[in-house]
Amino acid sequence: MNAVTAAKVVPAQPVAAPEPEREVLLKVDNVSLSFGGVKAITNISFDIRKGEIRAIIGPNGAGKTSMLNVINGFYHPQQGTITWRGEVRRKMRPYEAASQGIARTFQNVALFKGMTTLDNIMSGRTLKMHRNFFWQVLHYGPARDEEIAHRRKVEDIIDFLEIQAIRKTPVGKLPYGLQKRVELGRALAMEPELLLLDEPMAGMNLEEKEDMSRFIIDVNQEFGTTIALIEHDMGVVMDLSDRVVVLDYGKKIADGAPAEVQASQEVIDAYLGVSH
Repeated sequence: MNAVTAAKVVPAQPVAAPEPEREVLLKVDNVSLSFGGVKAITNISFDIRKGEIRAIIGPNGAGKTSMLNVINGFYHPQQGTITWRGEVRRKMRPYEAASQGIARTFQNVALFKGMTTLDNIMSGRTLKMHRNFFWQVLHYGPARDEEIAHRRKVEDIIDFLEIQAIRKTPVGKLPYGLQKRVELGRALAMEPELLLLDEPMAGMNLEEKEDMSRFIIDVNQEFGTTIALIEHDMGVVMDLSDRVVVLDYGKKIADGAPAEVQASQEVIDAYLGVSH
């Protein structure tokens, strides 16, 4: 037996098939938005794929919140379109966005401060209620059964967010970090397909940020909710996101995987102010 035949033959290792690209849930095409002579967004295009966590980042004044406001219909762009679940929408009105599965939290907490945690989250079920006003006033029969079913959903969200102890507390008496969690709960009560989070970690300490990060990951993985978030904490962005789009002075300067974006010299310059 010669050396060639005696040598141990190592079988070829199978090459792993590339992961299939996710379906595009929402697409932004060449969107521009101006307020008078001020250009908030200029010719921006990107997409959000089903099941991902998509971060939108950039320095202050980059146009991030304006972009979210375009997506859920608070602003109507002068140019470009939004394609939602395959349907092109030149103008997406807020009530249409909400009824079609797009929920939103805000940079500044927007809750009913005199209402309890339970009632605030319950308000997120409004679009899911089908009985008319007459039945709701009577609070009898079908309307009562419907409310009981909605309250069960809300109690499940309260358990998920670990806020059972504050369910009957007026939210105006809660610390800021818990108010942000209640606002997340109200958005989840809408059972959104796409959840828009505008600076969900703003004003939080390290422990509160860790809790919120955990809830965001759980919402994405356990509920299958697609998430687009604006966040200034770059550690959070790099840990949570599947893809990142970077805006600077209303223009897109980078789009890709977190590590790729983090290494971009143009992104580094924008955050350090070098390019301006």
